[in-house]
Amino acid sequence: MSRYRPPTTPGSKFITQEGHARLTTELDQLWRIERPQVTQAVSEAAAQGDRSENADYTYGKRRLREIDRRVRFLRERLDGMVVVERPPDDLRRIFFGAWVTLEDDSGELAHHRIVGPDEFDLAPGYISMDAPLARALLGKRLDDEVRVSTPAGERTWLITEIRYT
Repeated sequence: MSRYRPPTTPGSKFITQEGHARLTTELDQLWRIERPQVTQAVSEAAAQGDRSENADYTYGKRRLREIDRRVRFLRERLDGMVVVERPPDDLRRIFFGAWVTLEDDSGELAHHRIVGPDEFDLAPGYISMDAPLARALLGKRLDDEVRVSTPAGERTWLITEIRYT
């Protein structure tokens, strides 16, 4: 079994202002606060002598690698992001950033916001614009039906509300 993994395609480059602020804050926290603290702790552990049995040194170096990996990812990701600052001109159609209310066949309502792939974990109801449901919703209007294939079979929803606030 080889260790080769095919390159993954990066997610969409769109992000809301809130998502961009969160990623920027995380980057700043890691680079300006957490990394210097861990570097100081590693330096103090290294000064104690034998590094091979020094858990503070070993785990500190591991944490530094994790921080550096995340910082590198955030910098690359934020570099090419397109921040969506205003709603689209046609508010009657579903585009990025829209809050959508869907009704299924049993009358149950679901509320979703279409966001970028880097921010769908921020709050319940956020879905990535790369998700099958979001791709099916993009461009649709009020009272349109949306069909999506799921592992449990094909599901149908009716769009009952679209808002951008």
